[in-house]
Amino acid sequence: MSKLKTLKEVVAEIPDGAHIALGGFAITRCPVAFVFEMIRQKKKDLTVSQIVAGMETDLLVGAGLVKKLEYSGGSLDRFGRLERINDKIDKGLLDIREYSGMSMSMRFLAGSLGVPFIPTKALLGTEMLKNLLAKNDPAVKVCESPFDGDKYVYLKALRPDYSVIHAQYADEKGNVIIEGPYWDAETAKSARKLIVTVEQVVSTKFIKKFPEKVIIPSVYTYAVVEVPYGAYPTACYKFYDYDREMLENYAKINKSEEEFNKFLNEYVFSTKDFTEFIERVGGVDRVNKIKADPSYGY
Repeated sequence: MSKLKTLKEVVAEIPDGAHIALGGFAITRCPVAFVFEMIRQKKKDLTVSQIVAGMETDLLVGAGLVKKLEYSGGSLDRFGRLERINDKIDKGLLDIREYSGMSMSMRFLAGSLGVPFIPTKALLGTEMLKNLLAKNDPAVKVCESPFDGDKYVYLKALRPDYSVIHAQYADEKGNVIIEGPYWDAETAKSARKLIVTVEQVVSTKFIKKFPEKVIIPSVYTYAVVEVPYGAYPTACYKFYDYDREMLENYAKINKSEEEFNKFLNEYVFSTKDFTEFIERVGGVDRVNKIKADPSYGY
């Protein structure tokens, strides 16, 4: 059975108040096209879980769609900070839960394994743990192990309603190939429904030629959406690099709520889809400048 859908279709299915996990890593393979469509459809009261946030999460929060954010921080890498997130935190407009990258990864791992919690010593002795306990975060408990008597942090598994990642290839059945690092595999597998946006939908025959590259088998996948350049302006290994100019520009824009809203109006609300957004920022000529070298992948 084909799992191919359009971006508008899958986003329309997501209810207000949903818990969404996002893949990506700062300026690499971030599900930007998905976030643009979420903003166009004006979803609200979302809970977002993510290991390392980037521009996509800054956009979601800045647009007012997010009620709660749990993550280990994030940035625009060398280009700047996630100022819309920082602004909401400073104004007390965002329920924020900050974990370490390791502890968020372990929560997703527990979710992907189907276990209710996972023990770790990763947060012991940190201000981060103190803050989480002070907020009575229900996902964190500190207890002695029944086996060795040592103190452990017990982290509740993350089981989001939806996980959304961007990848290079998938077939219509939902077998997903990720080229390069795949730090968001557990994020993908933890969800009740996994949505994968891809650069290219390929045949199952193609998938069978490279079974060792299938990081996410079809059993985990709810929907596949073909969105070329769907991670732009962040990078997608072996397809295109990040757009330095766009990220530098965004790092200036996101410092001002007024300028940020102008960005949304120009590039999100006044474009009908991500293809039109790509055309607006320069089209084929612009994305060809960041096309990946076939040898290096960057």
